[in-house]
Amino acid sequence: MISGVLAAASFVVGALIGAVGIGGILLIPALVIIAALPIHAASATALFTFIFTGALSTLMFARRGSIDWTASLVVSAGALAFSFLGAYVNSLVAAPVLDRIIGAVIALAGVNVLVQLRRFAVVDSASPRWPLLLAVGAVAGFGSGLTGAGGPLFSVPIMLTLGFAPLMTIGVSQVLQIASATMGTVANLAFGSIDFDVAAWVIPFELVGVAAGVSIAHWANVTQLRHGAAFLCLVTGAFILLRGG
Repeated sequence: MISGVLAAASFVVGALIGAVGIGGILLIPALVIIAALPIHAASATALFTFIFTGALSTLMFARRGSIDWTASLVVSAGALAFSFLGAYVNSLVAAPVLDRIIGAVIALAGVNVLVQLRRFAVVDSASPRWPLLLAVGAVAGFGSGLTGAGGPLFSVPIMLTLGFAPLMTIGVSQVLQIASATMGTVANLAFGSIDFDVAAWVIPFELVGVAAGVSIAHWANVTQLRHGAAFLCLVTGAFILLRGG
């Protein structure tokens, strides 16, 4: 029964990743509540699975010619060291504190979708983009390693606010997800705890969900899907914060 519920939750998480770009972080509370993993193991295990969802998403975007590889490599370079650092800090944070951090990040992810942030025309053809891209990678990498969330949860809203094109932003975030999840996992192998048995059960259903989500995004109302995912993040984040209190 528990395995079936976890499989369904993993599929939904994968579908949200593929359809609207947010939702990966919801795997962490699913692993805590359904699989009964401690919060540190849940965040480390979730981050490990995002290596595989990132690889599939990158492949699907690359086939459509939707990835700016130069920008992706710069962002990924910024994420490498900082995702390792974030995962190391994760291992030092007490479980109740990490609970609150992850709950707040999940809730803020929902708020970010529902509240339209003002976009700033920071990026233009005359200015070098690499310092901004490195900074985005560093922030997203640290946040990914610290919380176990995928890098896109942090990189997408930052890049859109800075004025990067939406399609380019989403494509870059897929490559970033591989870099941040891989380096964060390296740190978790040294300092954290990954439940590979649970991950082996979760990953196939996540990947099927990602493939389904990409298809859904081409015929469904993406705005409604994003709003639905946002409300789910708000409810889940509030639940974790109240549970932790």
